[in-house]
This record gives sequence, C-alpha cells and structure tokens, in this order.
Amino acid sequence: MARIVNANTALSLCRVSAFILPGTPAATFAWHNALEKEDGKSARQQSPQTKEKASTPIKPSPRGQGKERARARAADMGIVETWVREKPIRTFLARLSSQSAAAFSASASTSSAAADGESGGADGGIPQLSSIANSVVSRCSGILALATENLQQSFEADFPDNRKEPSTYARELLEYCCHKALHAVTTRPDYLADKNLRRLMFDMMLAWEHPGAEDGLLENGLTLHNAVEIEDEDEGSIFYANSTSLAVQVNDMKTVGLRAFTRIAPSCPIIADLVTVHNLFDALTCSSGGRLHYFIYDKYLKSLDRVFKSVKGIMQSPLASSFHLNAGECILAVEGDRPIHPVLQHIGISAWPGTLILTTHALYFQSIRVGYGDKTIKYDLATDSNQVIKRDFTGPLGVRLFDKAVMYKSSTLTEPIYFDFPELGEPSRRNYWLAITREVMQVNKFIRKFNLEDIQKAEALSKAILGILRYSAVKEAFHIAPSHFKTTLTFSLAEKLPKGDMVLEALYNNYFQLLDTPLSHFTTAAVNRTSKTHTVPFALYALSRMGFILLNRKDETEKEISFCAACVGVTKSLEATLEESFCYSERIEAARATVDQVKVEGLDANLALMQELLFPFIQVGKLIHSLTKWEDPVKSFLFLAFILYIIKSGLFNYTVPSVFVLSATVMLWQKYSGEGKLLEVLDVTAPPSKNPVEQILILQEAISKLEETLQAVNIALLKFRAILFAAVPKTTQTVAVASLAAAALVILTPPRHLLLMVVLEVYTREMPLRKQNTEKFRRRIREWWARIPAAPVQMIRPNENKKKI
Repeated sequence: MARIVNANTALSLCRVSAFILPGTPAATFAWHNALEKEDGKSARQQSPQTKEKASTPIKPSPRGQGKERARARAADMGIVETWVREKPIRTFLARLSSQSAAAFSASASTSSAAADGESGGADGGIPQLSSIANSVVSRCSGILALATENLQQSFEADFPDNRKEPSTYARELLEYCCHKALHAVTTRPDYLADKNLRRLMFDMMLAWEHPGAEDGLLENGLTLHNAVEIEDEDEGSIFYANSTSLAVQVNDMKTVGLRAFTRIAPSCPIIADLVTVHNLFDALTCSSGGRLHYFIYDKYLKSLDRVFKSVKGIMQSPLASSFHLNAGECILAVEGDRPIHPVLQHIGISAWPGTLILTTHALYFQSIRVGYGDKTIKYDLATDSNQVIKRDFTGPLGVRLFDKAVMYKSSTLTEPIYFDFPELGEPSRRNYWLAITREVMQVNKFIRKFNLEDIQKAEALSKAILGILRYSAVKEAFHIAPSHFKTTLTFSLAEKLPKGDMVLEALYNNYFQLLDTPLSHFTTAAVNRTSKTHTVPFALYALSRMGFILLNRKDETEKEISFCAACVGVTKSLEATLEESFCYSERIEAARATVDQVKVEGLDANLALMQELLFPFIQVGKLIHSLTKWEDPVKSFLFLAFILYIIKSGLFNYTVPSVFVLSATVMLWQKYSGEGKLLEVLDVTAPPSKNPVEQILILQEAISKLEETLQAVNIALLKFRAILFAAVPKTTQTVAVASLAAAALVILTPPRHLLLMVVLEVYTREMPLRKQNTEKFRRRIREWWARIPAAPVQMIRPNENKKKI
C-alpha cells in the first residue's frame, strides 16, 4: 500500500509540474526527482537478501527475456515503477513534452502544429497549397476577417497574370496573403511583444519554402521520418542535453533559409530592410550554418522590442526635453549617463567627462564640470561642413596611447574633437558609436544630394532610425557588430558597397522620388489610381505606429493602406542593382583576403619584395645606364644610332602605343595559354634578420638621410627665391637672359629637332671626346650655384597654450 501511495504521489507531482510549465525542463526534472525519491524509499524497505541480489551484476539478456522478467516482477513493484522500466524514459519525456506543448499552443491559438506539416486549413483549404501554407493562409484570412475563397479571389483580381503561371501561383498567393495580414496586424504599437505574431511570421517563412501541395507531401514524409528517429533514440540522457539542441527540438526542428527570410521579413520595415536584409540574415545565422532557427528569430524580435521601448523612454524623459530638440529630431542613443560607462571629450590636452547624445541631426555633449555646471555643446551632422569621423587614439595630456576614441572634425571647428570611450577589452562601445554616427552623417548626405524635403526627408530619416535600432538589437542580443560589407545600416552599407552610388540612385528613383502625396490621400478607393505613380512612406508610417513622430501634419489620418500601395516601393530595378553590388562585394572580399596573406612586415622585407617585383625594369635601367657611360663604345654607338633613327623617322610617336600593345599581347597570351593554371608563387630571398637595436639604427639613418634631402631641396628653393626677387642682380640678369634664349630656341626649333638635341646632349656627355669638357662645365655650374645666397627665413613658433574649455 505504501508503495502505491508513493507512486501516486510521484505521478501527481509530475502532472502538476507539467501543467504549470508544459514541455519545459522544469516539469521533467520534477517528475524525475519524484521517481528517484520513490525508488530510494523502496530501496530502504528492501530486505538484506534483496539488497545482496541487487548488488550483484546483471548480465545483459535479449529483449524478449527482459520483458518476461519485467512482467514477473510486476507483482512485487508499483504500477509506475513497472511502466517506467518497460518504457524508455526519454521516449516518455519526449511524448509528454510534445503533447503538453501542443495542448498549450492550441489554447493560445498559435497553431504550432502547422510548422510540423500538419493540416491547418481543414477540409476547405486551397488545393494548390501545401498543408502548412493552407494553415498560414487560414490564419491570415482570420486576421483580415475575410474568407479564404474571397482572399484568393482578391489575389486573382489584383494579379490576373499570375493565374497563368502554375509553378509560381502557390508562392505568389502565399506572399500576397502574408503581406496583407502583416500590414493589418502591425497597426498595433506593441506587436513586437506578441508571441503569437512572432510565431506566425516564422510559420510564414516555413510555408514560403514549401508552398505547393507537392511540397507539403514531401515535408510530411520528412517530418514523420524525423519523429521515428527521435523515438528510437534511447542513448544518453535528456537531462544532460545541450540547451541549444533542446531549444531546437522544442521549436519543431525547423529552420528557414535566406530566400524565405528576404521575401517575408521586409514586409515589416521595423524588422528588416530590403537593402540590408541579406546582411541581417547572415548576422542571425552566423552560428547556425546559414539556417535560421525560431528561437534565434524570436530572441532578435524580443531584443528589438526592448530597444524600441528604451528609445521611447528616452524621448519621454526629462533629458530629451532639456535639449530643446527641433521638430522631427529624434534621440537615437545616449552614452555616459552611467558612471560605469563614462565618456570623455578631449580638446587639446583638456578632457572632461559628460553625456553623449546622438540624434537624427546632431551630436550633443553635456559636459560635467565642477563649479561650472553642465554645458551642452552641439555638433551639427546635417550641414555640409566637410565632416570627418574616424577611430583614433587618445590618452592623458594628449598622448596617443589607447585605441578607444572617435575623432570628429569639420570646417566649423578650429581643431578636432575626440570622444573617448574607456573600457576593458575590445573597443565595442567606440565601434558602435562610430557606426551609428556615420549612419546619421550618411543619411543627411543622401538628403542633401537629392534635395529631399518634407515627407521624403522624413522617410529617409525613418529608414536610418530603423537601421540603427536593428543594429542595436543585434548587438545586444548576440553581442556581434557586423562591419564593412556585412553591416545592417542601410546608408552606410550603400556607401561601402561597390557601385553603392547606383544603389542610392535606384533607391531614390524607384522609391523616394515617388513620395509626393500625403498619407491621407491613400485611401482604399484611390489605391488603384495612385499605385503606379505614387508610393507610401513605408518606414515613416511604421515608425508613426510605434509612437515616433518625425513629421507633423494636421491633415494626416490613420487610413488603411492596401497591399499594392504598401509594397510598390520594392521594385525589380532596385533588387537587380543590389544583386550586382553584392556580387562585386564578394569578389572584393575574396581579393582582400589574398592581400592580407601577402602582406609582409619589416622595411627590409618590403624592399626585397619590391626589388623582386621590379627586377626586369631595374635590369633595363642598368643596361641603358651602362650604355650612356660608353664602357663598350660599339654597343653605345649602335644604340645611339637606333634612337636617332626612331626620332628622325617619326616612329617615336608610336612608342607609347607600342608599349600598351605589347603589354596587352603578353596578357592575352598568358590568359589563353595558361588557362586553368594557378599563378606561380613568387620566391623572394628574405633579408638577414636584425635585432631591435640594429633596426632602430637603420631607421635613424634613414631619417637622417631624409632630413638631409629635405634641407637640400629647401636650400634650392630659397636660392631660386633670391634669384626671382633680384637679391643678386647680376645673377638675376644672367638667368633672365638665359631664359629668353631658351624660349626663343623652343619657339623657333621644331619639336623633333629639340628632342634630337636633348638626346645627343645627355647621351654623349660621357663620350671620350666630350668627357673632359663635361667635367669642366659641371664644375663651373657648381661654383656659380655656390655663389648664390639663400633668401632669409625666420621660424615663428605658434602659441603653445592649447584651447581649454
């Protein structure tokens, strides 16, 4: 009797825990602990003979013999103990978890079974669609308060050409229903916090990958096969499984690919943007092999919801009201308001802590100065003042030590401003602020370039705001900050991408240029007349739903915008431009990887590599130099005769084109003769290694030679200055007469004859007949040059007192 009571107690505890948290590890742990307690009590009540039998090792037996022994022991054990030993614990827990999760999902109207390929459209579904697609369309029709048949008829009426394409009919119909439902359901300002909507959007992506009826049959077969495999897996323990693997199993073991994500996610401009949706998918799937899991997608949306609430809280705080922001100006980020994350502003050798605020138009720094109160400085980012912002080094008293700062300068500032973000480890705060500040600068540059005004300007700023908030959400949720070609900031990506100017032009021509009608004019009746010539400010409309007001209009009211008007901004021209740009960026990244591999360190190593690359040209130069020295008179004379013949016959005009033709011939020969062959590795003899002291001495010697060269150049310029301003009248007169004679010679002599004279003069200087006269002439020139005094110079030291604030 005690055994049965203990078993019932364990079973009751299992049911209670499963009811409270169905399908969670807490329920399974509670059930498992109850069984362990019941087994412990039973073990303490056993007789010594039983304990001895239990301590002896049990030999493995066949499955049939094990079942007979289990039935024989059923009379001595409780009902729960017998059932547990006959049924594998893992199979029971898997079924208990799936049944409880299915019941909970059904009660919450999430229809999670649709993700597993189960029928969601009942008997009245669309025959061309798969079961999961029918389930999604059924839920979309419920959101729109339309029957499924009416929704299908509306699609065929709006897009009659798609009925002629059976291969794409199912997918086009599914996209139509998804876009209309998402547009209707995202009118609520808190839809990101709706778990059912997040699940519905992921189901839409799953259905997009398997929209047709034949896809549904294949998907059902795969689902059943996977279920059988899981049920037969009895090895290991579920209590020690990896949390990520367990989360994947709970989330139906389904993943979404890039194409599905890029077709569904941009329907909600808050979640994704057409320009950066590929990079956003890469950021979300960087650790899952290019497939998006539901729990990752859900985590991203939760983080995005928190970021939106945080920004809205800042906008409604006293901090925002104290800055007296302009109309349509929105605060995007605040840093330095907490002591653990300070921000320092460096001007010269002065540094002051304070709060840094970024808005859609400017940077604000509110310094904290003891005895002076708070002082707010505004750095305008919306004006064209040759602004530059980049990463830089800072340190105490102006010493460049720590790579944790951002340098900002413009034509309105007398000297650069440095914002220091001190932290341990990598400069993640600095990189984040650098990225979002550049995005604000780029969007304002885009506005100035295309002269956007009113609603067009507000839409551009809305796109930048949404991009920054998505960037923040990814950074906070997954602690990653995509950079360069992988950034999720729209205008920064267009600036960095190859042919990014064409992307911006396509975005303007196919979207912003059509934004010339107020939102209040977009009624349902007027959509068919305006959808071909106008479009809707998609991002601005989405932000206004979330409570962000960037454009104040008295005549603007909340109207229902149809699917056609909402999605007209996404054109094939923009998609084609983006695809071409992304293709070029992949090639650039591949080339950049090879560049990083061949970089060598050290001055000697780089000089050795350069000499090896320029070896043919160096040899040709040495050969010509030896001919001009007349070391072998016969070769020198023949080369001179050849040069004079080329100049006299007029073939010299074809010298440069001949070089280009020869280069092209060599390249084409290498292309077709060596097709399929890898480029041979260039072998370079490394210079002997030097210790740090020798390297410092070599560097010091190189700096000394450079200084001597600069001194000689400056002295020559000062002597020319003295000649020009007649500091030595006789020398000035001589140079003036020589200049007049040279001018007359150039005017009266044909260019070909001038070239012959120059070649003969330069080439025959070292000729045995002219060598002695050449040396005398050079000596007289050096003596004449030495007699010319240099113009006076006075170095004025600037005021070393740095500006202090």
